[in-house]
Amino acid sequence: MLMIYMQQQQQYVTTNHDDGHSLLLKLSENDPLFHKKKKLLQLLGISPDECIHLKAPYTAVVLNSVLDQLLQKARIMTFNEVDLYFDATDVIQLVKFNNPRNELEALHSVLLLIDNSILSAKHLRVDVLQDLREMILDKINALGNKIRQDTVLAQNVSCDKETCLLQWGEGAGVQTKLDIAYVEGAGRGAIARENLKAGDIALEIPVTVIISEEAVHKSDMFPILEKFEGITSETMLLLWSMKEKHNRDSNFKFYFDALPAVFNTGLSFGVDALLELDGTLLLEEIVQAKEINPHIMQYGKVDSTTNSLKFPLSRPCNAGEQCFLSYGKLSCSHLVTFYGFSTQADNPYDVIPIDLDLHDADDSENGSQMSDWTMHMVRGTWLSKNHEIFNYGLPSPLLDHLRELRVLLCSQIPLRKKTWQLNWKYS
Repeated sequence: MLMIYMQQQQQYVTTNHDDGHSLLLKLSENDPLFHKKKKLLQLLGISPDECIHLKAPYTAVVLNSVLDQLLQKARIMTFNEVDLYFDATDVIQLVKFNNPRNELEALHSVLLLIDNSILSAKHLRVDVLQDLREMILDKINALGNKIRQDTVLAQNVSCDKETCLLQWGEGAGVQTKLDIAYVEGAGRGAIARENLKAGDIALEIPVTVIISEEAVHKSDMFPILEKFEGITSETMLLLWSMKEKHNRDSNFKFYFDALPAVFNTGLSFGVDALLELDGTLLLEEIVQAKEINPHIMQYGKVDSTTNSLKFPLSRPCNAGEQCFLSYGKLSCSHLVTFYGFSTQADNPYDVIPIDLDLHDADDSENGSQMSDWTMHMVRGTWLSKNHEIFNYGLPSPLLDHLRELRVLLCSQIPLRKKTWQLNWKYS
């Protein structure tokens, strides 16, 4: 899995003192889920702003304890809205392994904290932090081995265009440890040339060969495009790309030549395919996507020191093994719509939104700790960790809301003062 980590919602603080070292994963107040995450951390007895102290003796037991505490906090801090909604009420499971994606992000959050601590440590024995770092890498390697997939290359498939693309890129300054090949049952993929470790830069692209706003601004189209009132930079990029694709002298000729002749995504589905999807969330997503076009992917930030875009590995990838680009915590309908594929395994982000609006309902102090949810969801109950009676694998925020609704409807309060609306979206 080839992933970029843009740590925007977490702050990393490290301090030295006479009897040890303090590590702090601080939840940023800019996180849109700040209040929910803070409430959960407090519920688990974890202070959002409390440092974890690393003190002598630095035994394996002590280091494991520190790492466990950091991971418990990091798992919650890397949750998105779906993770919080479905998993936040299972307090016991919150401090344990949740799912591979969340665990990998949590491990890398802690790894970044340790790396920053090593760089800033002046008085503490750095070898202790190095030991802690190796323990984190061991966990990342173990997780990578657990979720590794066998790579079977397709036979007798020409890669002439792909080879030209690689040669052009490397001639323009691209540094890569990957080859392009066709994988059985999956199409084109990136294959590791050598054994790669977590954190290795698998691909580095200089800005000079990146299609960006800067390229459009330098083109002869920009004086024309900028005259259109309200035109966005994304629309400019698409219009410029459509024209540049047919420019035989384009600097990006080898890139355009390597693009598929036909794109098999949901956005390219014909009428017959769309009719088959009638009544599904996938059709709704495709329709909305066509209305919101253009769709531009933003992979990460350019490294200002090298003026390039870097792709670090989030887990090991052996020579000959396929490396995967992370598309994020997305539903299969979104993946099919924009990227033309779906996951083989169960996807915890395949959810059905439910609009439950209970107007003017009294807030109960003894209700669910997540009673402030305004949008509810359901997903496959087989993904749930709670199948006890009165739960049946359904999310607790939804069950609590329905119970509040039942109490309200059974009360003697006039319905003109207490109204409710239930709108199901189904697939």
